[in-house]
Amino acid sequence: MPSIDHLKQGSADQDEAEVNSQHQGSLQNQNHYLCGSVAAFANIAITFPMHKVLFRQQLFGLRALEAVRQLQKDGLRTLYRGILPPLLQKSSTIAVMFGLYEDFSRLLRLHAPLAPELMTQSVAAILAGTAEAIFTPFERIQTLLQDPRHHGNLQNTAHIFRMLLQQHGIQELYRGLVPILLRNGPSNALFFGLRGPLKELLPEVETKAGHLVNDFLCGGILGAGLGVLFYPLNVVKSHAQAQIGGEFQSSRVILATILKERDGKVNRLFRGVHLNYQRSIISWGIINATYELLLKMF
Repeated sequence: MPSIDHLKQGSADQDEAEVNSQHQGSLQNQNHYLCGSVAAFANIAITFPMHKVLFRQQLFGLRALEAVRQLQKDGLRTLYRGILPPLLQKSSTIAVMFGLYEDFSRLLRLHAPLAPELMTQSVAAILAGTAEAIFTPFERIQTLLQDPRHHGNLQNTAHIFRMLLQQHGIQELYRGLVPILLRNGPSNALFFGLRGPLKELLPEVETKAGHLVNDFLCGGILGAGLGVLFYPLNVVKSHAQAQIGGEFQSSRVILATILKERDGKVNRLFRGVHLNYQRSIISWGIINATYELLLKMF
């Protein structure tokens, strides 16, 4: 029969094991945020020039070559103008996207263990995507910095942030919030819901390089497909955020205005979608592969 001392020691060991387990879980949750942030930083640094070409196409309905010529005319001095907001925004939102998705998934499994896994993943992804929208001001400022019509009167991130707050109030920083919300939740749900099944369809690999390639392909294919699916929302968002002051128009009104400007042709609403597709393959390939690689290193 075990002595009281042995029982006490066993209880203490169990408590210590639970504390260590909780500590390890906390560190692992923090790793999801850190890995997401670093992955996003690497992506923006590599793909920012492509994003500027795409933005010109979304805003002015230009062909890719015309947008490139505009950037060439502006010169190298302005090529990376506006990179700070997306660096801050993407590093934050991708960290939130991966980190909160894992946190919400864990909480939902804890409090609703009988819920289907697909429902748990979808709800967690939508909640994470909705939370990402808090960083809308970064997208707002990035849009204004990239718009050539504002090159002469808007200096930098701090200047625009201060000007919008002082002259128009905090609501001006969140212009374009609705299309962002409509984009973030559903796209997150599809990304996290399809990421696992898609990777299973890829050829089995055993090497680290093979896993890195599969993660890149998985992220790239999903990112490109979702980019095409939600492209009109990004066009509406760009048009909304290019405006300073004035009435806050609904997404439906903005969409109707864009179609009218483009002779009512829906295909012109997708100007830039080819470059967006190519950029998304690279961007989300980098993000997913870097995230998975870093997660394995910690």
